[in-house]
Amino acid sequence: MPTFQSPQTVHIPTDAVERARAFAVEVIGTVNYEDSRQSIQEKIRDDHFVSKLGEEAVRILFERRECRVEGPDYGVYEARRKSWAADLKVNGLEVAVKTQRRSAANRYGLSWTFQDSPERRDPILNSPDAWVCLVVYEDLKEGYKCVVYPLRKIKQLIFEAPRLSRLVGKKQAVYLETLVKQGIMEL
Repeated sequence: MPTFQSPQTVHIPTDAVERARAFAVEVIGTVNYEDSRQSIQEKIRDDHFVSKLGEEAVRILFERRECRVEGPDYGVYEARRKSWAADLKVNGLEVAVKTQRRSAANRYGLSWTFQDSPERRDPILNSPDAWVCLVVYEDLKEGYKCVVYPLRKIKQLIFEAPRLSRLVGKKQAVYLETLVKQGIMEL
């Protein structure tokens, strides 16, 4: 599969931004994140919006490399029909996408979180050979841009406790600075 070795900046077109925004509004009534102590509707809606922007960025990047990409999925499902399926398929390869806002990175460190609580655990954590693409949404800049980091397998990432104490025991985090220090990623 045509891939890349250094972070790539992707501009998100207006139609994709609008799809992401509409999805975030529609999905809000079908999710429950009390196990993560998250009940602020605006925050939940924004998290879904940012996640879809990241998925769109990865889709655009791989389509430009002449890959066949399936997704993102904009279906809104009832709670019992939701799945932990991969966010995208790139040439048939399942790819998870994790996205963080630059503004949040400036406060907490550039990181991506994975659900890991007794109530809910992201199944990708049990799949060391699963692929993930880490993305930063550049919300402090004009327009809609994302920085997409090269694909990595879960087993290549280094998981740490989140720096935000209220997330400890609920999530695991991957910090870019740790990956850079270990030679796994570059800036």
